[in-house]
Amino acid sequence: MSYCMVLVTCKNETEARSLASRIVHDKLAACVQMNPVVSVYTWEGRVQTETETRLTIKTRTSLYPALESFIRTHHTYEVPQIVQIPISRGLPEFLDWIDQTTGA
Repeated sequence: MSYCMVLVTCKNETEARSLASRIVHDKLAACVQMNPVVSVYTWEGRVQTETETRLTIKTRTSLYPALESFIRTHHTYEVPQIVQIPISRGLPEFLDWIDQTTGA
């Protein structure tokens, strides 16, 4: 089994909580953590600075395509940040917990 973390930013905590709850409820991830961040980025030719909420989603690599599709469908951004980071090692009991709490 292989595992990953997926980083996603949301426009605010309300949207982040809703998305996180639905992801865990649908067993696309074992856990989603939320952190406030300040993002500086270029969009439509202008430098923007926004406060956002970052989701760190812990899941199995095999669930990434379904997770990406879910986020694209339910996210309010035109082009949401969806970045997969492989987990090369981890506490075996933690990785087993991911297996036990995520879907097929």
